[in-house]
Amino acid sequence: MDFKSAVLGKYNARIYKSRKDHIIEVKEGQAQPIAANTRAIPGIMTNRGCCYAGCKGVVVGPLKDTCVITHGPIGCGFYSWGTRRNKARPDADGSNYIQYCFSTDMQEPDIVFGGEKKLKKAIAEVMAIFKPKRIMICSTCPVGLIGDDIHAVASQAEKDYGITCVAFSCEGYKGVSQSAGHHIANNGLMKRIIGSDDSGSVGHHTVNLLGEYNIGGDGWETERLLKKIGYNIVSVFTGDGSLADIARSHRADINLIQCHRSINYVAEMMKTAFGINWLKVNFIGLKAIAQSLRDLATYFGDSWLIERTEEVINEEVLEVSPAIATYKERLNGKTAAIFVGGSRSHHYQDLLLDFGVTTVLAGYEFAHRDDYEGREVIPTIKEDADSKNIENLVIEPDRRYRAFLTPQRYQELKETIGLEDYSGMTRHMAEGSWVVDDLNHFETEEMIRVLKPDVFFSGVKDKYVVQKAGVVCRQLHSYDYSGPYAGYQGAVNFGRDLTMGLFAPAWKMITPPWREAKNA
Repeated sequence: MDFKSAVLGKYNARIYKSRKDHIIEVKEGQAQPIAANTRAIPGIMTNRGCCYAGCKGVVVGPLKDTCVITHGPIGCGFYSWGTRRNKARPDADGSNYIQYCFSTDMQEPDIVFGGEKKLKKAIAEVMAIFKPKRIMICSTCPVGLIGDDIHAVASQAEKDYGITCVAFSCEGYKGVSQSAGHHIANNGLMKRIIGSDDSGSVGHHTVNLLGEYNIGGDGWETERLLKKIGYNIVSVFTGDGSLADIARSHRADINLIQCHRSINYVAEMMKTAFGINWLKVNFIGLKAIAQSLRDLATYFGDSWLIERTEEVINEEVLEVSPAIATYKERLNGKTAAIFVGGSRSHHYQDLLLDFGVTTVLAGYEFAHRDDYEGREVIPTIKEDADSKNIENLVIEPDRRYRAFLTPQRYQELKETIGLEDYSGMTRHMAEGSWVVDDLNHFETEEMIRVLKPDVFFSGVKDKYVVQKAGVVCRQLHSYDYSGPYAGYQGAVNFGRDLTMGLFAPAWKMITPPWREAKNA
């Protein structure tokens, strides 16, 4: 019995109908549509987050020069402090607020009589203690239900304190997952921050690094590589990032997209407004890193840059090759399942292959069809009622619009390096592997029983369910307090951690349910 039959055969007719198009077996050479970005089934233990988690927890939370206030009950406060290990170094002026928790802690009287006064008081308290230049407000479900006007409060705060104050109506119930929060955050940054500072020089060979949240220091390793070659990084969206840098991001020569789902909106809007082209990159996995660096050098077409890129790649590979070979000797032939968000389920398959580990199942928590099938399907995606809740900004070319490439060169690069395109995850997977959108706890248990992966990469919500089944589970949301995993040195860290996890003696003491005779 295959994985799909094992899962769907235990669902009732209603759930079967809802889930059957979310599970596909990869067949080489065939176009394979998959259902995605639809409502999770009530009662199913989904791993998804809410709209607020996508806005505050993913996109704006890692900003270090900004006090981000969660306006809502303290029960929504996990993402007001418990971020995904987004590391940040203090700015030149010493500001770094991501280690603090800012919440209005709304109580029942605030729900009944309104919470705007409490939000104003929270802003006043933040200003008195920290004196930040920038404040952001993220609302949770009750705020949208009772109608607090957080945008009016933010506007008044700007007048009262002479700061930048941006509000995001990212109530958790909007959209079907945290993906809606990404979109809302992108819109807010585009409307209020991007393009607001033309001062100073940004240098040559300038890039913005989009969709990099510096989990475990990933962004620092990526920045080290880019700077070593000779690039100037204008801004990072948003790991170890700052609104001060993002305000100047419209002046870069190219946008590099690491996490496609969370930040592609900004890339598209910046293309329309300022003419900045974007390139999908992956700095996780040795071959993927080299390809991304070579594509970037090709974009600029500078012979010195191309030569320097090869020098750096050779230096980095030479340094890490002995360790990679050591870990590959132990990991070769193992199998893995991956279920996380953004583009990570795609990226980490490249890194696993560096160690001889094949992926038998992969999926996303909050992807849209284009994350699986490629951007060419976007025109065919039918917009549903949930998607219509999210504002689609109408962007016009800005007076500072500039085309970095000639039309001929643009078309050439589109064909050679995939400029402004993403082919999705599915077509890069091996025939016979499985793709599952919005994997739930029941399906996770069935996947372990049928596919028997050696390691499962996911998040904390199902980490212990997996480990109780006798399978190693490594978090790819927080790296289990390790990292970085990006870059060449990150690959070594990943191989070390995976080897330690798989060969820990504790697993010999566990008999998982699927190894018992009655379930064999």
